[in-house]
Amino acid sequence: MYSLLPIAFFNLGAPEAIVIGLVALLLFGPRLPQVMRSLGKGIVEFKKGIRDTEDEVNREIESPSSAAPDKKLNGPADE
Repeated sequence: MYSLLPIAFFNLGAPEAIVIGLVALLLFGPRLPQVMRSLGKGIVEFKKGIRDTEDEVNREIESPSSAAPDKKLNGPADE
């Protein structure tokens, strides 16, 4: 039986978001905008890489395979 704990873990409310924001502010201080900008750029690059990989997989699935030529199997040889 599967547990719902991982799903409930990411269900953040307003108080949790405020606490996370305060901790981030204490840790990074005035560098927080730069850290968030870098984090945003990293997420965009990650999504772009995932999209490129999906496109490549879809292109390979849709295109006919030239690596495995279509060969008919011959039955037993008649002698």
